[in-house]
Amino acid sequence: MPKMKTHSGAKKRFKLTSKGKVRARKAMSSHILEKKSPKRKRGFRKPAEVAAVDVPRVKRLLGDR
Repeated sequence: MPKMKTHSGAKKRFKLTSKGKVRARKAMSSHILEKKSPKRKRGFRKPAEVAAVDVPRVKRLLGDR
């Protein structure tokens, strides 16, 4: 059986923490920023934690079991 390949799109978008949590960039943070409040834009800086229901799928794409 061949090795499972890591999903190239997923490895660019997600990162696993040392405790096994999945982090991702926040949505709505890249353009049309003029109308968004400074407080909201500051919130986009830190990565978000991926929802629990999506974690198994992301981990499978990253090749982590």
